[in-house]
Amino acid sequence: MNFKLGELFCGPGGIGLGAKNACVLAEDGTRFTISHAWANDYDKDTCETYRHNICPDEPNTVICRDVQKLEPEALSEIDGLAFGFPCNDFSIVGEQKGMDGVYGPLYSYGIKMLRHFQPAFFLAENVGGLNSANDGKSLNLILDEMHNAGYNVIPNLYKFEQYGVPQSRHRIIIVGTRGDLKEQFSVPAPFVGPRKTCLQALTVPPIPPDAPHQERTQQSAQVVERLKHIKPGENAFTASMPDELRLNVKSVTMSQIYRRLDPNKPAYTITGSGGGGTHVYHWEENRALTNRERARLQTFPDGYFFYGSKESIRKQIGMAVPPAGIQVIFEAILKTFAGINYCSVAPNIIPRHIINPIEISPPSRKQTQLTLWERRKEYNFGTNQESR
Repeated sequence: MNFKLGELFCGPGGIGLGAKNACVLAEDGTRFTISHAWANDYDKDTCETYRHNICPDEPNTVICRDVQKLEPEALSEIDGLAFGFPCNDFSIVGEQKGMDGVYGPLYSYGIKMLRHFQPAFFLAENVGGLNSANDGKSLNLILDEMHNAGYNVIPNLYKFEQYGVPQSRHRIIIVGTRGDLKEQFSVPAPFVGPRKTCLQALTVPPIPPDAPHQERTQQSAQVVERLKHIKPGENAFTASMPDELRLNVKSVTMSQIYRRLDPNKPAYTITGSGGGGTHVYHWEENRALTNRERARLQTFPDGYFFYGSKESIRKQIGMAVPPAGIQVIFEAILKTFAGINYCSVAPNIIPRHIINPIEISPPSRKQTQLTLWERRKEYNFGTNQESR
């Protein structure tokens, strides 16, 4: 059973790759998978990266356009929708304008697609700061609109370092299942055992010499001298160094500035922008990480090729969702529809409204709740087992 996935704000393909790699087998041997249907983003380099890695044989299915000019009637039917709506106005690093910002309201285009296509499930992603934006009103508004579009929604703050990602990256993921279906998604339980460290991620195995995007940043002599005084895990403000090497900044003491990785821990959050001192620094060598090293910490495979300039690639990598982390959530969704039990935990975000199954009753749909598998003929899923 294959689910056709549409994506808004697709980025370079972190969510797309995680969905593409997700696969589970039901007890009867039925293979549950997710395949690409179409994707949208406004950035040219990002769209080229997505085309090259996710759908090289179907380049026209990536629509490089402002989402506000995207008409659902022109898109093919989908069974699932993913949208990592822009986080700029919700991030704790930014001004946190929330719904008052330029990007905050863009989630509504995901709601528009849900209302039009009524897919069996959706997955929406944003930064942890969404939970506190506008005193929590932003998240509640978004959840209400998803609920009113006909979905049971389960929001949760995922700490991706707990799901096999060698990076401390915290994101709110909202999973919704259509209200006329019996299946109820549960938050997959974190992995058991020690966290994967940045040392393991970058050295086991070593990055191949011919892997793309290994150009190093040219560090000034002063930066090199400064890094010599910064120990693993320290930054420019916590390290002991001569006064002439200290930053002449009185009001800002951001922990990420010239911060070295701690080889015995997951990396701190990889970001997509920022000036000097924000490029993530090697625990031992006196240099910033390469884009390929950043991509490894984001769990992109070494052969994943990014289009654009060095800074464009840095932005794409930093803004992406870790494919390995999101794959865990997609496989939990597939297990939900396949009727496979899996270890789960209670969501750590509780919507203000009580979420009950919602009846959706267009003329072609039954009034009684059945599983999607029981209704596969009605929704034209068939029994085609797509191979990867």
